[in-house]
Amino acid sequence: MTEPIREDLVNRIADLAVALGCLVGSTALLVGVGHAAAVAAPDDLATPGFGQAVWWWSLAVLVVQAGLLVALRPAPRVVLVAVAAAVPVLALVGAGDATSFGALAVLIASSGATLRHGLAASGASLGAAVVLVGLGSALSTLSQGVAPGVAWGTGLLQAVVVVGLPAAVALFVRARREARTALEREHEALVQVALSRERMAMARELHDIAAHHLTGIAVMTGVLERQIDVAPDDAKAAVRQVRTQSTAMLREMRGLVGLLRAPGAGTEAPVRGVETLAGVPALVDTAAAAGTPVRLTVHGTLDETVPVGPLAQLAAYRTVQECLSNAARHAPGAPCEVTVDLREPAHVVLSVRNGPARRPPSAQGSGGFGLVGMRERADLTDANLAYGPTDDGGWLVTLTIPTETAPAPRDQHHDNEEPTQ
Repeated sequence: MTEPIREDLVNRIADLAVALGCLVGSTALLVGVGHAAAVAAPDDLATPGFGQAVWWWSLAVLVVQAGLLVALRPAPRVVLVAVAAAVPVLALVGAGDATSFGALAVLIASSGATLRHGLAASGASLGAAVVLVGLGSALSTLSQGVAPGVAWGTGLLQAVVVVGLPAAVALFVRARREARTALEREHEALVQVALSRERMAMARELHDIAAHHLTGIAVMTGVLERQIDVAPDDAKAAVRQVRTQSTAMLREMRGLVGLLRAPGAGTEAPVRGVETLAGVPALVDTAAAAGTPVRLTVHGTLDETVPVGPLAQLAAYRTVQECLSNAARHAPGAPCEVTVDLREPAHVVLSVRNGPARRPPSAQGSGGFGLVGMRERADLTDANLAYGPTDDGGWLVTLTIPTETAPAPRDQHHDNEEPTQ
C-alpha cells in the first residue's frame, strides 16, 4: 500500500470515528435525558420522553448531523452550516431542551472549519452558524413560554459560545502549527545556507590544493623538457619531483574527501589532519624543490604553541600556498621571501613577497579565484589581508591574524636567512 493511499485510509477512518463519536454522545444524551424526563414527569413537554414521536424525530435529526460530519474534511465550511441548520430543525419538531444536544456536532464542525481554512476564510460560515444556532435556541426557549427578549438574548449568547469557543481553540492550534512550520522552514533554510558554505569551502580547498601542486608540476615539467636531452640525471630528479607532487596532491585531496565521509565508512586509512602554520616550512621546501628561489624567515617559535585557532592557521597555510603558486605561475624565476612574525602577542603577521618575473610567465592561466579565496578566508577568521605590487615590480601579500590569547612576547627566535634549496 502506497503512502498516499494509506494516508487517505487513515483520514477516512478518523472522519468515521469522529462522526460515530458525535452520534454516540448526542444519542446518549437524548436517551438518558429523555428516559429521565419520561420517568420523572411524563407530561413535561420541555424534553421529549423516551419512545415518544418527538423523541424519534429528534434522534433522526441527530443521526443526520453525525452523518454530515463524515464530509467534514473535504468541505468543512459547508458541513458547519449544514449541522448548524439542524439546530432550528430540532426546535421546530418540538425537541425542547433537547435542541441543545445538536450543539455537539456544531462544536466539532466549527473547530474543523477554522482549523482547516482559518478565521478570514471561514468567517461567513461561522457567522451563518451563529445565526442558525441562535435561532434554534431562541425558538426552543420561546416554546417554553419565556419572554422574547430573554429568549433571543439567551439564544444569541449560547450560539456565540457554541460556535466561537471551538473556533478560538482552533485558531490557537492553527497558530501553533503555522509557527512550528515556519521554524521548520527556517531550520531547513539555515541548513541549506550551511551546506552552501560548506560547498564553497570545499571548492576553495580543492582549488588551493590543485592549483598549488599543479603549478609546481607545470614548472617542473617545463624544466624537464629542457633537461631531458642535455642533463638526463637532472631530468630524472625532476620526474621524481613530479611524482612527489602528484602523490602529495592525491593525498591531500583524499584527506579532504575523507572528512566528508560518514563515521565508519571507508576509514581504513587515517585521515590527514588540518594544515597549520607548522606546515609552512614544508610548503617552502616543496616550492624550492620545484625550482622557485624561496626563503623562509620566522621570528619566534613556529610550533603547536602558536596562539591562533585551527581555522585561522589553515587560512594562513592556504594563503602561503596560494602565494607561492601565483609567484611560480606569474613571476617564474623571481626570488620569493616568506616571513612569519610571531613576536607580537596580539597578532601573527605573515607575508609573502616576490620580485619581478625573470622569465616569461607560464601560458597556463589562472581562474582568478586565488585572491578571492584568500580574502574570504581572512574575513572568516577576522584577519586582515593586504596585497599589491611593490616598488620593484614584484608583489606583496600580508596577512595579519589576531591571536586567541595575549602571551608575553617571545625572546627566542629562529631566522633562516639562506634560501631553502
